[in-house]
Amino acid sequence: MSDIKDVVKEKYGQAALRVVTGEGNACCGSSPSSCCSGGDVITSDLYSQLQKDELPEAAVLASLGCGNPTALAELKPGEVVLDLGSGGGIDVLLSAKRVSPEGKAYGLDMTDEMLRLARENQAKAGVDNVEFLKGEIEHIPLPDNSVDVIISNCVINLSADKDRVLREAFRVLKPGGRFAVSDVVTRGEIPAEIRKNILLWVGCVAGALDENEYRAKLTTAGFTNIGVEPTRIYRTEDALSFLMDKGIDVAAVGPLVDRKFMSAFVRAQKPLAH
Repeated sequence: MSDIKDVVKEKYGQAALRVVTGEGNACCGSSPSSCCSGGDVITSDLYSQLQKDELPEAAVLASLGCGNPTALAELKPGEVVLDLGSGGGIDVLLSAKRVSPEGKAYGLDMTDEMLRLARENQAKAGVDNVEFLKGEIEHIPLPDNSVDVIISNCVINLSADKDRVLREAFRVLKPGGRFAVSDVVTRGEIPAEIRKNILLWVGCVAGALDENEYRAKLTTAGFTNIGVEPTRIYRTEDALSFLMDKGIDVAAVGPLVDRKFMSAFVRAQKPLAH
C-alpha cells in the first residue's frame, strides 16, 4: 500500500520541519493527524524529566511515540540496539547512553527530514556510538544476526506489511536477541470506517493490530516468549481527540471504541538455537 507509505512519509516530514522551524512540538500545527494518534492523549508524559534533561530539546519535541521502550527493554552495556522508525532520535540517543561505551545504537527511518533532525540532535548531544540509517522497516539495511535488541515506538502499526517487518526484525536479531517495542494495539472488534480511514492509519489507529493477531504474527515470524502488556488503555473521551476532523461521526463511533485501543509494550525473543 504505497499510498499509506507516501502519506506517512509526508506527514512525519512535516512534523520534523515544525520542530526545526520552531513551531513547537511535532504534534502541534494545523495537521494533528501528522502525530501518532491523538497528540497529547497518546504521546504525553512518556519520558521522565531526568531523561528529557539528558537530551536536546528538539529530540524531545520530535517524539511521536506511544511509549518508552528504552525504559522497558532492559538494555545492557555493550549491546547493539536498533530502533525501527527512529524519528528525531530520542529513543536512539537514550539507548546509546544505556549501552555505551562498548555498545551501539542504530536508528532507521525513511524520512529525510527526520534523519536530518536526528543527526543534528546526535551532534548536540555529543553521542558517538550512534548511527542513523535511511531505509524502510520492511527492508532493514543490516546483516543477519547483527543486533541484540530491537526497539520501536509506535511505528510498526504504520506499516502496511507487518509480517515482513517482523520477519526482518527476526532476521537481524542475534540468537537470543530481544524484540521490545511500544505500539498501539486493539482489543475486540473495531468499526470498519476507522480501519479504512487513511488519516487514522497515519495516526496509528487504523493500522493497529489486535493483540492476539500481534502474538500470532510474532509466532509465525519465529519468535518465542511473546508478551503484550498494556501501558495505557484509552476511553471514549480519549478517542475523541484522534477521531475529530477525520470525517467520522464521533458521537456514534466513540462509545464503540471504549477500551479497545491501547498503548502496549510488546516483547518477544529470537530462540537461542536458531
